[in-house]
This record gives sequence, structure tokens and C-alpha cells, in this order.
Amino acid sequence: MRDLAVALDVGTRKICTIVAEVRPDDIFVVGVGIEPSAGMRKGVVSDMAQLTAAISASVHKAEKSSGFDIARAFVSVAGSHIASVNSRGVVGITGQRGVNLDDLERALEAARAIAIPHNREVLHIVPRSYSLDGQERVRSPLGMHGFRLEVEAHIITASSTNIANLEQSVEGAGVSVDRFILNPLASGEAVLTEQEREMGVVVIDIGGGTTDLAIYIEGTVWHTSVIPVGGDLITNDITHWMRVPFDVAEAVKIHYGHALQRAVDPLEKFLVEPFGEGMPIEVQRSALAEIIELRVSELFDLVRKEIKRSGYDGLLRAGAVITGGSSQLEGLREVAARELNFPVRLARPERLTGMADALRSPAFSTSVGLLRLGLQMDVAARTTAGTGAALPALKIGSILGGLFRRLLPADQDR
Repeated sequence: MRDLAVALDVGTRKICTIVAEVRPDDIFVVGVGIEPSAGMRKGVVSDMAQLTAAISASVHKAEKSSGFDIARAFVSVAGSHIASVNSRGVVGITGQRGVNLDDLERALEAARAIAIPHNREVLHIVPRSYSLDGQERVRSPLGMHGFRLEVEAHIITASSTNIANLEQSVEGAGVSVDRFILNPLASGEAVLTEQEREMGVVVIDIGGGTTDLAIYIEGTVWHTSVIPVGGDLITNDITHWMRVPFDVAEAVKIHYGHALQRAVDPLEKFLVEPFGEGMPIEVQRSALAEIIELRVSELFDLVRKEIKRSGYDGLLRAGAVITGGSSQLEGLREVAARELNFPVRLARPERLTGMADALRSPAFSTSVGLLRLGLQMDVAARTTAGTGAALPALKIGSILGGLFRRLLPADQDR
């Protein structure tokens, strides 16, 4: 039997469950379940019963298409409750054979010893770089000789209450959580190239309720953030302006929306039926584009301020990689490049095989990235005796051996 993994992407607009085999060169998808989301608002649980029902429907579709019963999954997490901080840990090296895994674990534990409120918990610890006897920027000190090991780590925390509510919703659907993974880390795993990570890049995942950021420099994560604004803000503006239901406004945005007013023919019009009119009225597409451009500019102004707040805005030589469902809006890349003032490209998941047609869209970058990054974290957690760190030197080829089963054949009992 193949070693299969399960990703459960719980978003504000959709819930996606993927069953797949993660291979060195691609991800072979054997089952997919996509369901409209309910009970989520800006990445936070707002109605547990509705969310559990939506997750159950998504999982059931994935089980039906894959032929397996899903027992466990890697689960995405976002929301304005996410926070991050950089910390240093220092330990002495006592072994005669150089730095070993135990030394790395002790250094990360020292970095983790920071004061956080009782209502928060550590989600990820990502080592940024090591220093050995004053030698800076050591990528992997394993086996190197020295007396003093220092690690600079990026620590991501989350609200314990929000994590508990999301976990209870997932478990209510009959699925155990292997681990929670922050959205932009998963998206970055799906869409970034090694060269971009090394040169300095920010991945911007624009979803329905949130915009998630992760800054990569020298191959690893240096900063993460979640902005509680996404594509739904644009849709809500359209509902107020046109006085139409949310689903109609969303359809108008998808079919006629453009983020760059000057790129739209000022004579182009379309029909829409507002509340109380009883019959369709004509709307100028350029007027719609004007409203959208203002909101998109505002969104990227918030992104630019967050990047500047991180202090790494001058290190992003590869610019920005934008993904997520709301990134598909026409003209958005041009507005992003104007507001951020550096190179911008749009990205979607690549190297997908099997039942992957529905997943070849920027909307599923987080869903796909959960699979590969989740397995890397599993290996790292086992290798470092449970520190939860994502060691930068991990390769996918080492993941497949010995992975515990997350699924059972559909004709067996759970």
C-alpha cells in the first residue's frame, strides 16, 4: 500500500480535502473533496455546527473519490489571532564529535523559552540561521565542531481558544488533526522556487477573509503575518454599491471585475438585478473597476506597510509571489506591482498528477502545500525528538519511508 497523506484546508470561502501520495518529483492526487465553507469568518470559527457539517461534506467527497476512509489530516490555520516573534537560543556543545541533533534540539528549546500569554500557544518554530563560536549564517551546523551554538528562530503563536475551536470542529467531522500548519507557509511550499527563497521573496496568499504573508530570505522563513482583509471585502463593497445579494456580487466580481480601471472599455456595460427593482439594470464596467481598484490598492497598501514593519523590505530581491483564490482578479498583478514597487508574479500549484484538474488554480495553493510541508514537519519532529521545528535541510525523498498511515481502505472499519 502506498503512503498517503491528507490535507484539510479550512478557509473562509471553501473547504478542500486532498488525499495524495507525495513523491520526490510530484504530488499524485487520488481523491479530492471541495465544499463551500460555512461557519468561518476571517479565518476564525464563528459557527462550530455549520463548520463541522461543511468539513464532513468535504471529507466525505474525498473519501468517496479516493476509496479510503480518512482518519487524520494536516489542517490549515489563519486569522488575525496569529502572531510571530524572532528569538535566540544559546547552548554549550559538550560532545567530541561535533554538533548533533540533541544540540539542535536544546538550542531550539532555549529559543522557545519566551514569555507568551497563557491564552496563546506555539504553532511553529522555524530555525532561521545558526551561529557557531561566533561564525554567523551557518545553514546546518550538524557535525561541525565548536563550543557555543546559537540559533535564531522564528516563533509563530496562535490563540489557544481559536485553535481549540477549529480542532473540535475537525474532530466533530471524524478526523483527527495531525498538526496545524499556518496558511502562508503551506502556500509558500506550493508556489515558491528555491531561487526565490534564497534571493528574498514575500508570498502573499489572498483568500476570501484574510491575506496571509510569509517572507523568505536565505532559504527559510524570516517573518509571517495574517491581515484580516481579503477578497470578501471587495465583494461586500459591490453589494453596497449595487444593492445585490452577496452571491450575486461575487459572481459580478468574478465575471466582470477588473482591478485596473484604465484597462476597461468605458463603454462596456452589463446587466444586474438589484433588490427591489424587479428587472435588470445596466451597469458600467469601468465604474465597477473603479471601486475594485480602490479596494485592491488599499489591500496592497496594508501589505506594503506590514512588509516595511518587518524590517526586511530592502531584502526582497525576488519581489512578491501572489496566490490564493482572490489573486485571480484581472489587473490585480499590475496594481500589486504599482503599490509594492517591486517585481510581482502570480502563481498556482505545479507538479500535480492524478485527479488534479480541479486543483490547478491559485485558490488551492494552501491545500496542496499542506501535504508536502506537513510531511516535512513530521520528519523534522521525529528527527529532533518533537521540537516541532522545520529543519531547512530536509529533502522529500527521505519522507516516504516509515510514514504512519493516515488512511484505511474504505471497506475496513475506522
